[in-house]
Amino acid sequence: MDTSFIDSLKSFFKETLVSLGPKILYSLVVFILGILIIKLIMRLLKATLKKSKVELSLKTFVESLSVFILYGLLFTLIGSILGVKATSFLAIFGAAGIAIGLALQGSLANFAGGVLILVFKPFKVGDLVKVNQHKGHVAKIDILYTRIKTFDGRIITMPNGNVANSDVDNRTMEPTRRIDLELRFTYKTDIDQIREVVLEALKSHKQIETDPEPDVWLEEFLESEMRIVARCWVDSQLYWPVFWEQMESVKKALDIAGLEISMPQRVVYQGGEYIIKEKNQ
Repeated sequence: MDTSFIDSLKSFFKETLVSLGPKILYSLVVFILGILIIKLIMRLLKATLKKSKVELSLKTFVESLSVFILYGLLFTLIGSILGVKATSFLAIFGAAGIAIGLALQGSLANFAGGVLILVFKPFKVGDLVKVNQHKGHVAKIDILYTRIKTFDGRIITMPNGNVANSDVDNRTMEPTRRIDLELRFTYKTDIDQIREVVLEALKSHKQIETDPEPDVWLEEFLESEMRIVARCWVDSQLYWPVFWEQMESVKKALDIAGLEISMPQRVVYQGGEYIIKEKNQ
């Protein structure tokens, strides 16, 4: 191998090391200090948001967005130390933005969806919601995803873009919810007695609302029975516990009063052959 080529190669690396060595060392120092400063800023930001009255859903979103912006500024600063001009950065970011935009259209849609969720507030962290057949409490709202914790302890992660474009059933946005109990009786059962017994059972619960008062109404005439609906209002956060307790309370009250809920019964007649007939009793 030609010794002149090797000498020129050594000279090139030496000049490069002399010219870029201090910049690389300085960049490493800035990178390490930058990470420490970002962690300090995020710690202060979290403490400030915790003391403020900002909603929890907005806090998580601001924290995620702040990390993204701070690291972007850090890498821009490191690039300028290494000699990359601002115009070059703009060109790089522009080209990268187009490439990333084409590759991550779904992520950009999710980011926009997250902004829409925070602006229009169809729900917040802690709300009980049903979205795309998934029901549970909102555990976290990030830049790109919303996480819902179901009643059986599962975490459902949904893209914000899909959530923002879906029907959201928020069951805790209002302070109170109505409990509807559907009961069925034969036409021989006295409606006034049903209303008296069921109303007394509903009103005996200490956690129901008194305004509006519980009510019981004949809802529908069916083929062989009548459908009665009993309703009462309760704090949204207590809906399910009160619902189950009211179901038990009404059933016990009906048993004591001797009122039987209509149930299908299968009767078999024997007369040369078996004939199966269903009726309600």
